[in-house]
Amino acid sequence: GQDISVWVRDPRIQNTDFWHAYIDYEICLLTNSLCFTKKISCTRRRFSEFVWLRQRLQVHSLLMTKLPEMPPKNPFFSLNNARQITERMAGLQRFLEQVLQSPLLLSDSCVHLFLQSPLSMAKMEACAAGRTRFSVAQAIQSGGLGRFHSTEDLNKGSDPPPPPQTPGVQFLNRAIQTEH
Repeated sequence: GQDISVWVRDPRIQNTDFWHAYIDYEICLLTNSLCFTKKISCTRRRFSEFVWLRQRLQVHSLLMTKLPEMPPKNPFFSLNNARQITERMAGLQRFLEQVLQSPLLLSDSCVHLFLQSPLSMAKMEACAAGRTRFSVAQAIQSGGLGRFHSTEDLNKGSDPPPPPQTPGVQFLNRAIQTEH
């Protein structure tokens, strides 16, 4: 049978500048399915990109299928709250697992670019619409594999995160480490 496994893991705080920070997550995919260009891939995405993917799928599926739910956008979401981050990660993983079970949604090239390329939202849109010099397959082929080489790596968790800047991050890192 064709298996597609997806993991959402390794939340990292990215600082855009002194005032703004966001969390992105690593998405690792392991598959023997013929509809994927790469059998193993890792990319990093943030919550707003998941929101973008779901909106795009909504437009493209033309309501022919019930779209999987995303974890709710929480106005009180805190980068320092490890439980909220863990719950959000689990919700994002469930969302992707359900997307991957739908042949209709899998036929959207943005799903593949989202999961297997480092492209921005605008570039994914352009590539899927054929407005880039590179094809979807080329974008995916040139995307990095990240640090993921085997299923054992996945289950072990990832490299130690860069040194934390704030007590909140230290708390988050400890919380993530104790989960593994």
